[in-house]
Amino acid sequence: MHNKRVTLFRIFRRSLLCMLFCALCMTLCGCYNRGPITPDAWNLTEQQLDSISFYTTHHYTQNYNFVVTSDSLVVIAQQPEAMPIPEVLSSLHGAADSSLFTLHSSLFKGERIVVADIMTVPSDTIDSVWVKVARDQLTFGWIHENELLAKVSPDDPISQFIDFFSDVHLLAFLAFCVVIVAAYGVRRLMRRGAKIVHFNDIPSFYPTTLCLLVASSAVLYSSIQLFGPESWRHFYYHPSLNPFGMPLHLGLFVSSVWAIVIVAIATVDDVTKHLPLGSAILYLGGLTAVCAVDYVIFSITTLYYIGYPLLIAYYIFALRRLSLQDSI
Repeated sequence: MHNKRVTLFRIFRRSLLCMLFCALCMTLCGCYNRGPITPDAWNLTEQQLDSISFYTTHHYTQNYNFVVTSDSLVVIAQQPEAMPIPEVLSSLHGAADSSLFTLHSSLFKGERIVVADIMTVPSDTIDSVWVKVARDQLTFGWIHENELLAKVSPDDPISQFIDFFSDVHLLAFLAFCVVIVAAYGVRRLMRRGAKIVHFNDIPSFYPTTLCLLVASSAVLYSSIQLFGPESWRHFYYHPSLNPFGMPLHLGLFVSSVWAIVIVAIATVDDVTKHLPLGSAILYLGGLTAVCAVDYVIFSITTLYYIGYPLLIAYYIFALRRLSLQDSI
């Protein structure tokens, strides 16, 4: 009885230390949503009102920073309204007559650019919104908004992280590789009698909790993209690690990410106490594979509404396996 109390006290102390550590990190980072700084609403000019209206629907405005993610980004120096749209487009593809040639510049992957101006051209049937971007004082030009946004990413590490994990082709590739590798690895580990989460687990609830958190976060992430795309788009352009400064659904998602970090730290600490170093590394590798499978499967299946019943079934399976392990 005494040993059980000591163990529970250690678990509580470990969890509390992890929570305090993450809270300290959040305080030091000081991450919060930064909206546009606007003057008193009674003194706004028409241009400022247009800028605020554009920011509300497009989630970025002048002086917003991007990073070029494609191999090249071609911009024209002349204002789009100063010449017919077909001639502008043909000049970008090198098909314009020499007398009508429009000077253009190329921006390359990894270069940082800033939004210098925004213009609406109603006569443009392809995309009426043109954006002027600048790399420096000598390199600038105009480009369609749709083309721009397809080839840039917000100059923020969180946004770029979201880009990486939101790529559909990447998810499909990961789904195939991760499932095959994880299935093979689990089979080998079970044959060797090695410890692995859900099947031959250690006497700890942290690994199972981590897997359930990853699965739940993946479902929540895809649900926001399904039912709140505009709020997710705003979060993408203005990311934050502070769950208290955003709408409830986004706050829950950010909180789940922090919970994953906290539980992951506690899991590593607890696994190293239950297993020798070699076995602990093997166990953590298998746990990482299971979490990767959870993320890929639940983030994809939720987009087709299959993830919700699948998550319920996964909770039942994981909790039953955990209860059976505790009873052994």
